[in-house]
Amino acid sequence: MADRVAFVGPKGIPDYVPPQSAEFVTVRDGLTHAARLAGYSHIELPVVEDTRLFARGVGESTDVVSKEMYTFTDHGDRTLTLRPEGTAGVMRAVIEHGLDRGPLPVKLSYAGPFFRYERPQAGRYRQLQQVGLEAIGVDDPALDAEVIAVADAGFRALGLEDFRLEVTSLGDDTCRPHYRELLQDYLFTLPLDDQTRRRAEINPLRVLDDKRPEVREMTTGAPLMLDHLSPTAQAHFDKVLDHLGALGVPYVINARMVRGLDYYTKTTFEFVHDGLGAQSGIGGGGRYDGLMAQLGGQPLSGIGFGLGVDRTILALAAEGKTTNSAPRCDVFAVPLGDDAKATLVVIAQQLRAHGIRVDLAYGTRTAKSALKAADRSGAALALVLGDRDLANGTLEVKTLATGNQQTVAIHDSATHIRTALAVPAN
Repeated sequence: MADRVAFVGPKGIPDYVPPQSAEFVTVRDGLTHAARLAGYSHIELPVVEDTRLFARGVGESTDVVSKEMYTFTDHGDRTLTLRPEGTAGVMRAVIEHGLDRGPLPVKLSYAGPFFRYERPQAGRYRQLQQVGLEAIGVDDPALDAEVIAVADAGFRALGLEDFRLEVTSLGDDTCRPHYRELLQDYLFTLPLDDQTRRRAEINPLRVLDDKRPEVREMTTGAPLMLDHLSPTAQAHFDKVLDHLGALGVPYVINARMVRGLDYYTKTTFEFVHDGLGAQSGIGGGGRYDGLMAQLGGQPLSGIGFGLGVDRTILALAAEGKTTNSAPRCDVFAVPLGDDAKATLVVIAQQLRAHGIRVDLAYGTRTAKSALKAADRSGAALALVLGDRDLANGTLEVKTLATGNQQTVAIHDSATHIRTALAVPAN
């Protein structure tokens, strides 16, 4: 007999199992719902893309591209990468399917797993779950504010309170070249190591994003983009802040913010929760005005965000909160005998056709064991049917919260249960 092998999941890639998976679904769907309310349509993206898409779109100087991507060669000798973020893939799909040639802005949202190779930590996994949205084709400060407000509303609808929005501007092509020179002139006077110096040559902003204490201390006096915005970029940023104020979205300005991807321009933002320690980000995003043209499309602007589902769950826990996750079923059927089971299976199917979630005590159980299972299910009602009830053409409907029980005719049970649960007839 072959040895039994106990398999475990890959390191840093979590399972979501009941009952905790209910909170995961509630958080993911809650963040997605906020986007739906603002008119964002769903887009489903492939999990793998051409590696060049991320190298060109995300930036070769970023840690994401240089250190964290899962890249492999398939049987056709094509180099593919598990998606590390969503924006580049969305832009590729918009260009490929011609969505940018229709009504603008193109407003899309998505949810799913993304992959980055890094040291696993609480809420920071190699397979991370995100909800994202993109608004493509219109450069309007009011749209920037809407995108930020959608994220803010999504967090607050879940009950999250103790977070803050940090916002800045990374300028545009009228001021970034001059600022780049100023920053490089400053950085090249510092005793940088060879790798950091190469990074300063490719994209000096990346050095300001360095998390090492010694580098952060060295760059304390670095020139900041906010102090060198062009009049156009400054006016854009001021209007975004005005709109956020009008929408009642509180914010603080973080002049040193860079974010981890190269494509950001103008409005850039991050949501931070101090209850999570050093890894405090729960979501963020920004404007990426040159990305579409860089990927071979029209020179259209865009803005978007990615919100961490796992990080949001941890932030809720840090505030001592849980989501109001729905129970897994509304009705739990308890058959006492094979004939009763056959009848309840049919009734369950009829109720499911009306959108009522129904589970059933399968296998051979005592009445006491089956009713305990009904209590654990979170259902509002239990249907109890035995041989004597079946002979009488009735069943017992028990309200689990109160213990009240009512005898109902089997032929009228579906109507009675729909009424009790306030579910309209189809």
